[in-house]
Amino acid sequence: MSGTQVDERGEARDFYCGERQLGQWFYCRKPQEHKTPARKGPPASAADRVAAIKRDLDELKARAILEPSEENVIAYVRFQREQLDRASTFSDTWQRALWQHPELDYTLQRPVNTVGKRAWLDNRKADRDAVLRSLGQRYGLFYFYAQNCGACDIFGPILRSVADSHEMTVMAISMDGGPTRDFPDYVVDAGQRQRMGVPGNETPALVLFDTVTRRTIPVGFGILSADEIMDRIFMLTNIKTGSDF
Repeated sequence: MSGTQVDERGEARDFYCGERQLGQWFYCRKPQEHKTPARKGPPASAADRVAAIKRDLDELKARAILEPSEENVIAYVRFQREQLDRASTFSDTWQRALWQHPELDYTLQRPVNTVGKRAWLDNRKADRDAVLRSLGQRYGLFYFYAQNCGACDIFGPILRSVADSHEMTVMAISMDGGPTRDFPDYVVDAGQRQRMGVPGNETPALVLFDTVTRRTIPVGFGILSADEIMDRIFMLTNIKTGSDF
């Protein structure tokens, strides 16, 4: 057998070791593969583990779609269920933590349930109305309109109502020289809008003016409801950016 190349095709090995069961010969004993021990690196971070779970889930889903065997579909559904259970546990723990640590519960600041939200809105409206009643002592409004502006015909009476109910001064500025029935003491734009830094030429446009800082604050463009006008003015003058959401 010295000339037989048993390791090239394996035919002699199969014959003597398999069919003839002559397993005592040296060529029937396959050499053990030498496995290089896996290197131990730093443990995977939590973010890496979550990313790996997502990759596995995507792979199982893709395999189930491309090769929809019962085995592949079950493997995907089972793995997906494991992740749903994990997410449910996280959600439950989150809720329990908020119950026991009120400083973390944002809904105490901005309620989401029906009763709490109604009470919050009522208190917010009372605060807003109280502020707006005294706002006219410091702030005024510039109202840019055009006679041929259909939206201005709708917005003008709304603004007039808000201004009258909260004693706010409104200076109406005509962009095309035409009058408005809601603010008969109008003036024609002679560069005021540009000097204020109010962008564009859209009408209607409402701008708040601070007589103390001499600063202009755009309130909005287009048709606004009375509540929108009051809410925006209240937020722009009394609510610190980022504290209301």
